[in-house]
Amino acid sequence: MVPAIFLDRDGVIIENRPAYVRSWADVEIFPQALAALAGMKNSGYIIAVVTNQAGIGKGLIQPEAAQEINRRLVQEVEKAGGRIDGIFVCPHTPEDRCDCRKPHPGLFFQAAKALSIDLSRSIMIGDTLNDLQAGRAAGIERVALVRTGLGAQQILFPEASSLGPFPVYNTVSEALAELI
Repeated sequence: MVPAIFLDRDGVIIENRPAYVRSWADVEIFPQALAALAGMKNSGYIIAVVTNQAGIGKGLIQPEAAQEINRRLVQEVEKAGGRIDGIFVCPHTPEDRCDCRKPHPGLFFQAAKALSIDLSRSIMIGDTLNDLQAGRAAGIERVALVRTGLGAQQILFPEASSLGPFPVYNTVSEALAELI
């Protein structure tokens, strides 16, 4: 079993959109994220994206369109010299109360099973406290918050202190440079 670098998608690799990422035209990849993923290509870590996509559950985007966005994202990362080994999507809304929507750990367990990941040696990098909570609930000790996306706001929430200590970085590039 191999450790993984788990990354949230929106806010870590691409810009968040208040009205959801609904098509490829809505995708704006952080250039530093492309460079960081290229730098991790031969790291020995599996690279997995775990992403809540409530827009699917709300009927704002069809599952096939979400898959196409993710497929094109993987292509762009590969074109830049990087890789993503798997993208795991929760299509549910918070009201669905599923076990795969972060802060629940279901997506991490799906990824671990599909890609033979050792969760205890893995890393989670996200832009929300839910990302960190989900990683910890899955048994990932090393979690980090980035200020891109929602991270700069999330770090100010009172709940942040209840998660115990975790590092905060400006970008996923900075996080990976420090953590790997």
